[in-house]
Amino acid sequence: MTNRVSRYGPLIVWATLIFIGSSDLLSASHTGAFIVRPLHWLLPNASESTLASIHFIVRKAGHFTEYAILALLAARALRTSSNQILRERWFWISLVFVIVYSLSDEFHQSFVPTRTASIYDSMIDAFGGLTMLTLLAVRQRVRSPRVSKG
Repeated sequence: MTNRVSRYGPLIVWATLIFIGSSDLLSASHTGAFIVRPLHWLLPNASESTLASIHFIVRKAGHFTEYAILALLAARALRTSSNQILRERWFWISLVFVIVYSLSDEFHQSFVPTRTASIYDSMIDAFGGLTMLTLLAVRQRVRSPRVSKG
């Protein structure tokens, strides 16, 4: 039991944090205060349009990063699972999980008045997850290359 908690607990906690962040708490109007105000101080001559562009990029980078972390935690849980199928198919199961969770998260946002559901955000999320999973798969191959039978 303790092993499952340590394996799946971080994944569940991170998925919960994403869900909470999809509420009004991390809407563009709220994150603007945390991002744009410091940028005004760092870049006093920057136009409002430049600051808005930076804010947009930071928000989209947040999507990419939070789902890369979700993929990392899903892969970590599945690669160490006691179930052989989960261990063998960790890449694809993790990727499907990230995509489904991203789509459900955007659906959740469609019910939050200060948020906007966007398939483009789901695509950024999926790409973040895919990037992380690809890096993990490459790392695994480098660490344990298969012996050729020939």
